[in-house]
Amino acid sequence: MVTTQPQRPNRSRPLPMLLLALVAALTVMLTPGTAGAQSRIKDIANIEGVRDNMLIGYGLVVGLNGTGDTINNSPFTEQSLIGMLERLGVNVRGDTIRTKNVAAVMVTATLPPFSSQGSRIDVSVAAMADAKNLLGGTLLVTPLLGADGEVYAVAQGAVAVGGFSAQGAAASVTRGVPTNGRIAGGAIVEREIDFALSDLPYLRLSLRNPDFTTAMRTAEAINQQFGRNTAKALDPAAVVIDVPMARKADLVSFIRDVEQLRVQPDQTARVVIDEASGVIVMGENVRISTVAIAQGNLTIRITETPQVSQPGPLSQGGQTTVVPRTNIQVDEGADKKLAVMPSGVSLQELVNNLNALGIGPRDMISILQSIKAAGALQAEIEVM
Repeated sequence: MVTTQPQRPNRSRPLPMLLLALVAALTVMLTPGTAGAQSRIKDIANIEGVRDNMLIGYGLVVGLNGTGDTINNSPFTEQSLIGMLERLGVNVRGDTIRTKNVAAVMVTATLPPFSSQGSRIDVSVAAMADAKNLLGGTLLVTPLLGADGEVYAVAQGAVAVGGFSAQGAAASVTRGVPTNGRIAGGAIVEREIDFALSDLPYLRLSLRNPDFTTAMRTAEAINQQFGRNTAKALDPAAVVIDVPMARKADLVSFIRDVEQLRVQPDQTARVVIDEASGVIVMGENVRISTVAIAQGNLTIRITETPQVSQPGPLSQGGQTTVVPRTNIQVDEGADKKLAVMPSGVSLQELVNNLNALGIGPRDMISILQSIKAAGALQAEIEVM
């Protein structure tokens, strides 16, 4: 009997295939600008002409529980109330009005692009005079005007207030801001803004953060997707798109495809400092040259803890006196160290070195300004 061994299948991959797979993996790992660092054009640019419009109006809020304007101190509230009642057929001119349930307010809203007649938008309400609380109030019919003086929406409804205020004979508590509120869907659009998107000869993208590199990358991404000479960067803030003839019939779908393209935005190295709150924000491209930093302040702390000295219970002519006790501490910053940061230090290394010195945000602001004055900070400093 002759027995044969079953042959194992050959699982080895040809050498050229292994090389191709290795090259492909290295290409993916070494390609700059990964998808995680990229943003959609929709998130970094706006289409010029497709924009919001600000609306404003003046109105009255009624139904307040004695927390409205003081009529004697707010003549415009009294005049508005008299005028409104006269339009409703009630004549109170010449009479004394002492109500505290009415407040004069400014009403603001944002009209989104392509809002159709009859649609609803949110409005914000803010007191103008000495009203203490708008809780429980109702906004009366208020026309909302645009920058051209035309009425584009009419607002009315119950005001929702996030804050509250409570007051007693000897104390009061206020949380939030009870003198402003919001009405969700409180305005009805009465006039549409004429804007024909299909009539535009070309599309113009406006970058929210103008930058030459970002503008060029945006134009290159569009040209790569829709063909050469489709887009051109005019300046750091504008990219012009010549819509292909085959896509002009359906401009909305073309804009959708453009918005979904991904671009890696670039930015200028900048350090933003808010001295009022001590907040420091630094971009990832901030670099510094070789510099040595030392931080130490002379701090003198004086503490007064007076003590009372009383005579014994059987002493004659003794007096109770206050004996001063003064404690003086001097901190010369002897524990502070000198740190040397080499050229090209990154943002993370800069923060780590400054934190290692025990430096707080306030001192860090002064150090960054000093580094910039020395010419070692390769970034812009913007003080808010």
